Amino acid sequence: MTDIEKLKKELIEQKESKFPGNIYHVSQVLFAYNSNKIEGSRLTEEQTEMIFETNSFFSDKDDEVVRVDDIMETVNHFKLFDFILDHVDDELNKDMIIEMNKILKKGTSDESNPRYNVGGFKIHPNVIVLVNAIKTSKPDEVEKDIDMLISNYTKQSKITLEDIVEFHLRFERIHPFGDGNGRIGRAIIFKECLKNV
Repeated sequence: MTDIEKLKKELIEQKESKFPGNIYHVSQVLFAYNSNKIEGSRLTEEQTEMIFETNSFFSDKDDEVVRVDDIMETVNHFKLFDFILDHVDDELNKDMIIEMNKILKKGTSDESNPRYNVGGFKIHPNVIVLVNAIKTSKPDEVEKDIDMLISNYTKQSKITLEDIVEFHLRFERIHPFGDGNGRIGRAIIFKECLKNV
């Protein structure tokens, strides 16, 4: 049994045990904290851990404003992590990716905003903004681009870490959702590494 197979087995077993302080617990907290932080969440690592452990948290400052979406997306990220473990050995497909986005965005302000089309692909153009804006797939091209990406990826006989990185790059360049693309992309990397590497 490889190290990654051992890790996958431990994560799945520990998820079922609900015992705190193990690798599942640490992975949940650190993955949710870091992935959401990249996207602008203002929650601290300690607040993220308290939400995971107690479904509540203390504000660090008396006058601190905490966005409800930061809280919801943290709770939802924990559910997304569990979804990944429940489907870790399933073949990646379009419905799974859409479901991941629905899980992440459930109960957020984006869910009630038709601009974001939670539960489906983007309906408005978006870009990736770093130093220079990177163009992404047009809304009417997303379904075709995602189908082609998944088809080319899943038809490989053996998927390597390089293949997963290439998938992630192409996925982010499609940027198929109104919001949550980075977090879904990182969730896919995690799932596919547990399955294939």
